[in-house]
Amino acid sequence: MAVRTLAKGLWGLRHSRAATIGFSCGGQHYTTAASIKTPLPQTDDVSEKIMSLPLQNPDFFHVSELFSLKDLFDARVHLGHKKGCRHRLMEPYLYGCRLDQDIIDLDQTVEHLQQALNFTAHVAYRGGIILFVSRRRQFSPLVENTAKDCGEFAHTRYWQGGLLTNASIQYGLGVRLPDLIIFLSTLNNVFSQHMAIRDAAKMNIPTVGVVDSNCNPSLVTYPVPGNDDTPVAMELYCRLFKMTIKRGKDKRRQMELVHGLSAPSSPSS
Repeated sequence: MAVRTLAKGLWGLRHSRAATIGFSCGGQHYTTAASIKTPLPQTDDVSEKIMSLPLQNPDFFHVSELFSLKDLFDARVHLGHKKGCRHRLMEPYLYGCRLDQDIIDLDQTVEHLQQALNFTAHVAYRGGIILFVSRRRQFSPLVENTAKDCGEFAHTRYWQGGLLTNASIQYGLGVRLPDLIIFLSTLNNVFSQHMAIRDAAKMNIPTVGVVDSNCNPSLVTYPVPGNDDTPVAMELYCRLFKMTIKRGKDKRRQMELVHGLSAPSSPSS
């Protein structure tokens, strides 16, 4: 009989939503809520939905509308170097040669640039660290201002060897490496490739690089065939990457706001 009564009492306590229990201890009276189930928002499910939603659309950030082939032509992206400076691995990206100067195929540039911008937007959307790299002194202020405007980082000085591969030794354990490196010029000078491209490949860091007709695109994750010497072309690249990064970050804030407002609110007791 006592067991049946106890089971009945526990069953009633389980289904009560606003029942309170009061007890005294040392002259103090305490009251606690019993079995109040507050539905909490499923944060993990919302975060997973926010992360997976851009992967369902091949052009979720609409980077294809940021530029056209005519924009690339007007910025002289198609102009390469002299035929004698041509790198053999850049031959598939060339349209032809005119007056002993290589002409880059802009149809391929459009395709590769869209892929590079799309990947950059995904990295910015997920809160990744993006590093702009360029060794051209005349473009250093442009690259640094571009990185500053979109809240990222830039390196336009001499690249010390082992900056990525020996980061734990130089800066200590727990240092975070960039999630993406954007090379607006993949060369240190006319003859040598930028050392960070090799270091990034060793550390499995994805890279986006503008490769001219005299560059080696083999170690660049997302090569963008195009002119890397003309100021107009460099301004176009910087503007496109800045708009893409800002678009990815704004989209993330928008998605968090929408799903945060749509999450179920806890009822007041």
